[in-house]
Amino acid sequence: MLKKFLYILWISVFALLIIFSVKNGSFVSFINSMENSTFDIRQKILANSGVRKHNKDIVIVAIDDASYEYILDNYGEWPLRRDIYAKMVDYIEAQNPKSIAFDLMFVKSMKSDPASDKALIEVFKKYKNVFTAMNLDNQPEDLRTPVELPKKLAITEDFDNSYPAMEFSNCRTILEGILNATSNIGMINVSRYEDGVLRRMPLYLKYKNKLYPQLGYLVGNHYLQRFTESPEPKNIYPDDDASVILNWYGPAGTFENIPMYKLLKAIDGKEKFNYDFSGKVVYFGATAASLFDIKTVPVDKVYPGVEVQTTYVNNIIDGSLIQKAPTALNIIFIIILSVLTVICVLKIQSMPVAFGLSLTIYALYILYTYRIMKTNYIWVDIILPISFGIISFILTVIVKYLIKSRDFDQQYKLATTDGLTELYNHRYFQEQLQNQVSHSKRYNVPLSLIIIDIDFFKKFNDTYGHQSGDAVLKQVATLLKKNVRMTDIVCRYGGEEMSIILPNTKYEEAVGIANKLCTIVASKKCKLSGNRESNVTISLGVSTFGIDGETPAEIIESADKRLYNAKENGRNRVN
Repeated sequence: MLKKFLYILWISVFALLIIFSVKNGSFVSFINSMENSTFDIRQKILANSGVRKHNKDIVIVAIDDASYEYILDNYGEWPLRRDIYAKMVDYIEAQNPKSIAFDLMFVKSMKSDPASDKALIEVFKKYKNVFTAMNLDNQPEDLRTPVELPKKLAITEDFDNSYPAMEFSNCRTILEGILNATSNIGMINVSRYEDGVLRRMPLYLKYKNKLYPQLGYLVGNHYLQRFTESPEPKNIYPDDDASVILNWYGPAGTFENIPMYKLLKAIDGKEKFNYDFSGKVVYFGATAASLFDIKTVPVDKVYPGVEVQTTYVNNIIDGSLIQKAPTALNIIFIIILSVLTVICVLKIQSMPVAFGLSLTIYALYILYTYRIMKTNYIWVDIILPISFGIISFILTVIVKYLIKSRDFDQQYKLATTDGLTELYNHRYFQEQLQNQVSHSKRYNVPLSLIIIDIDFFKKFNDTYGHQSGDAVLKQVATLLKKNVRMTDIVCRYGGEEMSIILPNTKYEEAVGIANKLCTIVASKKCKLSGNRESNVTISLGVSTFGIDGETPAEIIESADKRLYNAKENGRNRVN
């Protein structure tokens, strides 16, 4: 029964832990932050190992620190004039790139020149493979009035208004001429986690009950539709905000960065630029820290926003976006690790070996999660399965040792008690008497012993039978146990004889206890077999340490002699 109870307790605690982990918000937040850290570690290992190969045809025209300085020195201000961007686009388009994307927002500016803006607008009209960015936000309406965006920018397929997506109430529009000239405009909003780390990007965002694509998603889809045999993106697993988890190729600088100043020198005729843009996806974006487009991502704390965009595009092209493992799969792994842990603890006697094997199982599981992220792009949880494995280890150890303790108690009871009377046996009596004598000698405290014999027990057996004799032994033993102190030790000495060790008891006190027991037994009728009853009496001999002897043998001998005298003098008495 105890084993069943302990197993039920183990299962109940385990179930409560699962419920607690699901229901408790702060606990869930803590676990999620830990799990995110394990994702970052796995991504960093994969990125640093070089197993993730980025697309060599994706290049960045970087507004780095050197280019920013060149622009200020040669053009006098930042941002750069729009006609200069137009010239750079014409220069690159002459080499037949796959696409050109600006991770820059060409917004209305007091410094903008209509002629310069028109040159850039004409570029968007001229080339169908040029993309640019816009941003949605939640600025109050009294600061900026929300505008209606051209219908061509929205995703055209029908959707329910409850469609999951990050929703915004306002937007910062770019030049109206660009809005009218092209539909290749994507949003550059990002999806950060609670810890501020950018691990995912939205597929699309909601504004005025319409969905607008993210820039990287738009550029990646354009590549698939125009230059591959698989026009639909693969391995798209959006979360509740229609965001997908990025798969990182390396730290900042992984993609080829071409400093913008080299391109500027080429279009200004100052210096030849021997770079072939043919077949490339060209991204314009800021990498200079002073331009404040820096993110924290799993593989690097300082990561340019434009490289986040190119990572996203690359993921779309090669179908390597990360899929978060379903909750059901994570629960299966929790159960598997917990069951394996329980088996280890229960089946292996050596606790260090069981602990070591459990750690090995957890290590193999971590290697598995790394492997499945590497090969199948699946993010399997580490923290909860291993946490439950450890909890299972602790609970199982507790249950195992409770069971062992109970079994030990049972074995100890069998070894020290008499099976018929359930009193302590003769061996235990001898051990305890020796211990009590040693204690009395050391601390100079009294100790007494009572030896008891049931009167005429042989005759009783002959008259009523041995079953009745056993019944009498049990009932007399019960009476003795009930009517002595908790500290007194009642034993079966042998046959019909019993004994009581009385610690801290002087001779007079022991005689008083013996007389009380003699009276109680004589007054009680014993139930016999066949619904019969009979009175029995006992004779008792009392001895005391220091008065009657200094050793267990001497004390026993003295009590035994006095018992004999009690029987010789009429029985049912104390001597």
